[in-house]
Amino acid sequence: MNEKVQGIILDVRENGDAAIRKYARQFDGVEMDCLEVTKKEIREAYAALSEKELAAIKKAASNIKWFAEKQKPKEWMEEREGMLLGQIVKPLDSVGVYVPGGNYPLPSSALMGVIPAKVAGVGEIVVCSPKARPAVLVAADIAGADRIFRIGGVQAIAAMAYGTESVPKVSKIVGPGNAYVTAAKKLLFGEVGIDMLAGPTEVMIIADENANPKYIAADMLAQMEHDTNAEAILVTTSKEVAAEVEKQLERQLETLSTSGIASEAKKEIIVVGNLGEAFELANERAPEHLEIMIPDEGLLEKVRNAGAVFIGEYSVEAGGDYATGPNHVLPTGGFAKARAGLSVMDFVKMPSVQIVSKEGLENLRETVGTLADMEGLEAHKKSVEVRFDG
Repeated sequence: MNEKVQGIILDVRENGDAAIRKYARQFDGVEMDCLEVTKKEIREAYAALSEKELAAIKKAASNIKWFAEKQKPKEWMEEREGMLLGQIVKPLDSVGVYVPGGNYPLPSSALMGVIPAKVAGVGEIVVCSPKARPAVLVAADIAGADRIFRIGGVQAIAAMAYGTESVPKVSKIVGPGNAYVTAAKKLLFGEVGIDMLAGPTEVMIIADENANPKYIAADMLAQMEHDTNAEAILVTTSKEVAAEVEKQLERQLETLSTSGIASEAKKEIIVVGNLGEAFELANERAPEHLEIMIPDEGLLEKVRNAGAVFIGEYSVEAGGDYATGPNHVLPTGGFAKARAGLSVMDFVKMPSVQIVSKEGLENLRETVGTLADMEGLEAHKKSVEVRFDG
């Protein structure tokens, strides 16, 4: 796959818009004169949505913005031994948000990618999404996107990384995608910043004997319907709950319109001896979504590794996917051991600031000189000493 992806990347780098149009014809069967969505098309997208749909997008956007505002890092400065030290917070100049357009239109992904960037103060926010469906266009516009392009796949990632005649080069690319999009982000890291390399989506549910099997099965299927590589795992201390969940999965699949996909996705039901074992397994797997189907906030202390945590039977993951406020772009495949989900922090830089007086440098003169001697970097030492040579 990497060889094919690399070929597309190089083609876009060398041939720009012409290469993008070629791959749109080849992969999507689409002829494109204009790569960018026009203001007229965005107005038409608003008209295509019902009042109910528009209200849902606006409500979700409001909650996501509220949560993002709470995440904003603070600037600070503090005096210490003749020095004034601290950090400033600066937004990225530009960001590209990729919104997938495969099995389903995903307006929620537009909201989750654009809103934290907007809250962070990013200078220019570019959205790329194949098919450019009305719901996605409206969500991107409400979220605050500056420009929207009707392109997808590897060619969209390459276009935002290098820039073309139509698509501006950005500082960082965020957002989920299929295996080809993920491979493109990996190959282009260094040329452009990226958020994370997302794999198939996953949920782990921890439940005891009091949990509702009907809710558990419904939440597992909600994850499994994403695609056939999605994974849903139940870890329970109750054999009875495990058995009933199996029955509920079969029962609910019968009436599910997406059963063709959900029935092929991965599922696993594990019975453990106690909750300690359950959390040990969860921390080892580091799931993208961790549902704790037990109404006890104290259990949060047992969580070390998870992309997002949901506690209690009403903290349904679908709520987090769409509208509670926290971001749904999350680490998968165990990468939650290294980072959490997309946030305002992904769209800012925090340069450190040092304002050192002569007294402050004098206090560090011997320390810097000794460390420079240890490392054999004479010019480092002299750059300090020259200031005290008289």
